[in-house]
Amino acid sequence: MKCIEISTPGGPEVLVLAERPAPAPEANEILVKVAAAGVNRPDVLQRLGRYPVPPGASDLPGLEIAGEVCALGSAATKFKIGDKVCALVSGGGYAEYCVAPQEQVLPMPKGVSPVEAASLPETFFTVWSNVYDRARLAPGESLLVQGGTSGIGVSAIQLAAAMGNRVFATAGSDEKCAACVRLGAEKAINYRTQDFLEEIKAATGGRGVDVILDMVGGDYVPKELKCLADDGRLVFIAFLRGPKTELDINELMRRRLTLTGSTLRPRPVEFKGAIARNLREKIWPLIEGGKIKPVIYQTFPLAQAGEAHKLMESSQHIGKIVLSV
Repeated sequence: MKCIEISTPGGPEVLVLAERPAPAPEANEILVKVAAAGVNRPDVLQRLGRYPVPPGASDLPGLEIAGEVCALGSAATKFKIGDKVCALVSGGGYAEYCVAPQEQVLPMPKGVSPVEAASLPETFFTVWSNVYDRARLAPGESLLVQGGTSGIGVSAIQLAAAMGNRVFATAGSDEKCAACVRLGAEKAINYRTQDFLEEIKAATGGRGVDVILDMVGGDYVPKELKCLADDGRLVFIAFLRGPKTELDINELMRRRLTLTGSTLRPRPVEFKGAIARNLREKIWPLIEGGKIKPVIYQTFPLAQAGEAHKLMESSQHIGKIVLSV
C-alpha cells in the first residue's frame, strides 16, 4: 500500500510518500480500505517529534479515517465486509489501508460523503469526552469554545448548539467570528481586537460561562478563571500558548472551580468504545438529520500531506482539512 511516513522529525517536507505491506487485522480489529483521512493538530505534533506514538500503534500519522471494510479479524462481529465506516485510530490513517479496533468504528452517517465522514471521529470523540463526560455540560448551561473555527471548534459549537446549550466562541478574525455564528454560536469574539473576558461578562450579565473548552493554555488561564461562573469547569485539550500558567488558588476555592483535561490517543479501546456508543446514539442522528454538518475547508491528495500540514500550521482554515486517498 501507499502511505505517508515521517522520514525524520521536522517541517512539513519530512512527510514522504512510501510503500509498505498493508496491515492485517488482529482478532477484534477490522481492516478499512481508506477513502479519506482527517488531518489534525496532533499529527503536526507527531511530525515534529513532540507527540510519542502509543505502544503498539502504527508509527504512520493519521488518527481518523473513512472508507470500506475489506477484512475482518477472527473475533470481529460488529461489521461486515463492504460496510461503509469511519473510525478513530491510534495511528496509521495516512495510508491506503488502516486497521481499527471494532469498538472505535462507526457506520458512515447517511447522506455524508467519505471525505466528510473522515472529518468526524477525532473531533467528535474529543468534544464529547471532554465537554459532556469530563466537564459535565448540562442542559441549560453555557459553553465557551476557544478557537471556534478549528476542527475541534466547529464540532464543539455545532454539537453544543444542537444539544440546546448556549454557545460562545473566540476566533482570530471577523470572518472567522462570522463563521462561528453561522455554526450556532450566540456570540463570537475576535480575540485580536476584543477582550473575551469583558465580552463574556457583558453577554452573561456578569455571571460568566459554565464550561470553557480550551486548547490555548498559557497566559489565557487566569483570564479564563475569571470568565467562569461559580462552580464552572475549565477543560484543557491542548496548550498552544504553553503548558504552564499561574493560578489563584483562592479563587478556585472560593468559587468552587474545576480544572481538568485529557488526551484521547493513549486511552484504552474500552474507553473509546463507550464514547463511540454515545456518539452513535446521540450525535449520529443529528448529523443524519442535518442539524450538525461536517465543515470541510480543503482536501488534498494523500501525496500532498505536507501541503495539508502547511495549511494546518498557518491556522487560516475554518473547519477540517482532509486527505483524499
